[in-house]
Amino acid sequence: MLLHWIPALIGIAVIIAESTATMSAENTSRWLLPLWIKLFGPIRPERWEVIHHYIRKTGHFVGYGMVSLGFFDSWRVTLEQKLTEWRVRFRYAAGLALLSTLLLASWDEWHQSFLPNRTSSVRDVGIDFCGAMAAQLVLLGIVSVWRRRPGVRVAAA
Repeated sequence: MLLHWIPALIGIAVIIAESTATMSAENTSRWLLPLWIKLFGPIRPERWEVIHHYIRKTGHFVGYGMVSLGFFDSWRVTLEQKLTEWRVRFRYAAGLALLSTLLLASWDEWHQSFLPNRTSSVRDVGIDFCGAMAAQLVLLGIVSVWRRRPGVRVAAA
């Protein structure tokens, strides 16, 4: 069971590492801009600001979506013994994954409020939570389609 917490712990470690001044907008622009120019050519500074903003917010959305999937697996396995019905376990694991992700996102933004060169935003928590919700909905869709296949019998979802 402890092995199933490794993806969630890795996700937490990545968030902690990214919550430093090293990953501030100023610093990420230093390496993202040359990469952008190499791939797509020169760009005006004011246009780059907009694109860089959307790259960072997409990172929030996707990153926290992945973290929520790590939390889901951890909670799913942790709840296996207490909740044997897969639908009930799925709902509880998804709810706990969303709660865990929301708490992590809130902590991350709170932590950033103390760092120079970092900004703290409730909007980022919202983006993070939306990414987590989207990941959980995609997972639900995949599991629902998979379970409907003929001959599929699932003991644990």
